[in-house]
Amino acid sequence: MHTDLVAALDIGGTKIAGALVDGLGGILLRAQRPTPAREDGETVMRAVEEVLGELTGSSLWRRARAVGIGSAGPVDASAGTVSPVNVPGWRGFPLVGRVRAATGGLPAELIGDGVAITAAEHWQGAARGHDNALCMVVSTGVGGGLVLNGRLHPGPTGNAGHIGHISVELDGDPCACGSRGCVERIASGPNIARRALANGWQPGPGGDTSAAAVAEAARSGDPVAVASFERAAQALAAGIAATATLVEIDVAVIGGGVGNAGDILFTPLRAALKTYATLSFVHRLEIVPAQMGTDAGLVGAAAAALTRWADDTAEAGV
Repeated sequence: MHTDLVAALDIGGTKIAGALVDGLGGILLRAQRPTPAREDGETVMRAVEEVLGELTGSSLWRRARAVGIGSAGPVDASAGTVSPVNVPGWRGFPLVGRVRAATGGLPAELIGDGVAITAAEHWQGAARGHDNALCMVVSTGVGGGLVLNGRLHPGPTGNAGHIGHISVELDGDPCACGSRGCVERIASGPNIARRALANGWQPGPGGDTSAAAVAEAARSGDPVAVASFERAAQALAAGIAATATLVEIDVAVIGGGVGNAGDILFTPLRAALKTYATLSFVHRLEIVPAQMGTDAGLVGAAAAALTRWADDTAEAGV
């Protein structure tokens, strides 16, 4: 059985990536297309089918046993549909059924992209060896996923762990989700930059107003840039502590573009966590950087497919 593989899809607003992955997480074959995110739903699906066509056309395909799909969300795993905010042509799109049709009826497992990254970090990365973990992507948005009792916990629809939309400021700014004061509204890259600019930060000669530029300014000691990252760290700490108190995680893994800021984020985050994680059973909570990088979505989707295949095989008594 060690010769069997799974297929993986990582679908986002910028790219659609696919791979054939072995049981150790090794990627044996890759395919990728740009996401035609502003086109109609069928055009987007054709790009997915082109990626799958490269995989199914390989001599390795005969060894594929299941397909894992990590998609930008919201997703609805129970219905097999996706409605990514950044792909407006897909609203309630029946992605699982279409992928199964394109792969000869292989079983397919759908999870949100934050859950996929969590699966990857738990299998191969910074959450490996931890039975209870929160993994987060802090980038253009803030997403995440949970591992509970040693297993990925996607929830009924595949969206569990979406920490970006925990409200940490009750009278805060409106968030794109419709709520107020969400972690994402404070801690995402664009909001770090927005806050720095609003408080008087001046970008360099190149005019770069990204969160990465704010991080560079913070490293140079710019007080406004430092304060913007400290505010983001405070929001993240509040959300992480609330999650830890609710489900008793022992590690929080943080990746994404903002996570790449390093100590500019992690030092104030760890300090702020002490203010919010006050109960005895969350005192030992660790905050660590992610390890899986750009392959996390594919590896995590593969992990979900392998779990689905193993569960199906066990139920069938094979």
